[in-house]
Amino acid sequence: MTVNVDYESEDDQTLVKSAQKGDTSAFQELVNRHKDKIYGRAFSMLRNEEDALDVSQEAWIKAWQRLYQFHGNASFVTWMTRITINLCLDFLRKKKRRQIDSFEQINEESGGVERQLPPVIVNPTAGLERAELREKIDLALEKLSYEHRTVMVLHEFEEMEYKQIAKHMECSIGTVMSRLFYARRKMAVLLTGLRKESSLK
Repeated sequence: MTVNVDYESEDDQTLVKSAQKGDTSAFQELVNRHKDKIYGRAFSMLRNEEDALDVSQEAWIKAWQRLYQFHGNASFVTWMTRITINLCLDFLRKKKRRQIDSFEQINEESGGVERQLPPVIVNPTAGLERAELREKIDLALEKLSYEHRTVMVLHEFEEMEYKQIAKHMECSIGTVMSRLFYARRKMAVLLTGLRKESSLK
């Protein structure tokens, strides 16, 4: 006698346990539940719909293959997000162009002259509706370099500590702090500019 399981009513933990025993329908429910969030995280780092789709699909394949490694120390979606971030970083490293603005690189890695400038104090979100704000943030993120965008996403959205980010990006903690400093300044300036453009329309 076949037992019909109502997967939609099960919590993630129960579905994971079933999937670990080989229940593909339980895993499919997890995919359906979290695919938008995982795709969104990939897109926030890669800024390309096709690349984000490819990487997010690869993340789900890896999750299925490594499901036995999930022990519930964090939520399933957090575990999935970590897999996705690692794949995004690998993808970006391979794709990354070797030509870097030498002036920016020298100043960034040595904590150059811009560190001595007064901070840009703005309220970039003032006057923006939530949906519009999300659009502005996406536009601003797209204008950041790979290094700045990645450190911003990992620290601000994933709430990773400097030490974790340094390990993921294969650089020193000082470099992470410097990149985050630059990223925040650039985001503030970009968002302010976008807000002004919006108010003129």
